[in-house]
Amino acid sequence: MLVGGVRAGEPEPRRAIHDAQGTTTLPGYLVRDEGGKVSADVAVDEAYDHLGSTWQLFFHEYGRDSLDGKGQTMVGTVHYGRNYDNAFWNGSQMVFGDGDGVVFNRFTIAVDVVAHELTHGVIESIGGLAYENQSGALNESLCDVFGSLVKQYTRGQSTSQADWLLGDLLLKEGLNAKALRSLSAPGTAYDDPQLGHDPQPAHMKDFVHTVQDNGGVHINSGIPNRAFYLLATALGGHAWEVAGKIWYEAMCSPQRRPTDNFAAFAKLTLAAARGIGAPELHAAQQSWLGVGVIPND
Repeated sequence: MLVGGVRAGEPEPRRAIHDAQGTTTLPGYLVRDEGGKVSADVAVDEAYDHLGSTWQLFFHEYGRDSLDGKGQTMVGTVHYGRNYDNAFWNGSQMVFGDGDGVVFNRFTIAVDVVAHELTHGVIESIGGLAYENQSGALNESLCDVFGSLVKQYTRGQSTSQADWLLGDLLLKEGLNAKALRSLSAPGTAYDDPQLGHDPQPAHMKDFVHTVQDNGGVHINSGIPNRAFYLLATALGGHAWEVAGKIWYEAMCSPQRRPTDNFAAFAKLTLAAARGIGAPELHAAQQSWLGVGVIPND
């Protein structure tokens, strides 16, 4: 039996939401903890709910109890700074700005963005991925993938129903933008005077060599994002069930190294897919071939 998203007798999430009240002092004042009443503050309740949704996906689908796998309390602080345009994982907790109200909405509004940042905490707890070049882009991509999966999971969407956009709710109306990123079509999320043009490539032939953005960690992440999309849509159904399990097992593999590049991670996904079945292995191979990460022998 499910009670509030948790099966009776199973572990429950542990959440603590604080309010910085426009300052940059962390964690701020505790305003809602686990099981606490709904707040009159929408940001508090969104943060609480989205932390819970992320916990539910990782626990119910992958058997992971919180970010560290050991029931870690998930801490979040809302109303950080004034008109602060970001949400981030600082190594121990989530931090949410309210946005400027011109380009960005409040950063608690988008469950996929919240889950993206929390996945940084998961990666940290399993040995990390060096935040530069391909390993850093892989880090960002994994966060995008699981952010998207949490959104799909909470909406009960199949791969064909999902929009495969990350951060679509975050952007204000009036911009020539669909979202922050598109997993299905990297490079098409936005083209706007205030945001610029989405620089993400979808294939290794368009890999961006740059010293900016720690070697393009938010740019070249489009390549493994597209690989996951190709796998998930080839398999169909719910992306978190098989495709997500393959990506999760690869991410948590003891063979994964902090400096792994795309090709190294691809090999880990193929090993995970092989353990499920031949159709899944073929689909995984085709997904990485489709973005030019593994050679077409």
